[in-house]
Amino acid sequence: KGTLSNNTEVAVKCVSHDSEQGLREFMAEISSMGRLQHKNLVHMKGWCRKGNELMLVYNYMSNGSLNRWIFDEPKKLLGWKERRRVLVDVAEGLNYLHHGWDQVVLHRDIKSSNILLDSEFRGRLGDFGLAKLYQHGKEPGTTRLVGTLGYLAPELVNVGATAA
Repeated sequence: KGTLSNNTEVAVKCVSHDSEQGLREFMAEISSMGRLQHKNLVHMKGWCRKGNELMLVYNYMSNGSLNRWIFDEPKKLLGWKERRRVLVDVAEGLNYLHHGWDQVVLHRDIKSSNILLDSEFRGRLGDFGLAKLYQHGKEPGTTRLVGTLGYLAPELVNVGATAA
């Protein structure tokens, strides 16, 4: 967490410059998130490099991840109305990624820790480090299985392919 000179709170994600995967994810996030604009995606404000440190700067999501509200906050549960709203928010964000932009964006790591909640508990999709872009009407053309085990689409694990 950080604060800009105009007192705006931001989230700062530090990415490992030492690993090839960290650098690859950093570049993927800049190339995809830097151009995406939708109310249900975490907005990337910018990025910077200071020495060997790579940092991504996002709007701050004051209620943290959905994962926190599922597993770490047993004293306060999200009601059904809030749960439904978060699901609809994320579905709208995914619809934009798959159909509403000039390229198709496959997030490839949808999970509760990558769904962030703003001050009004609106769901926003974040962490585009594994995202893949491709042209509408084309096949993604990937054979690499990426994402978090337990959150992967069953058809991707079993068959090795899925549709956006």
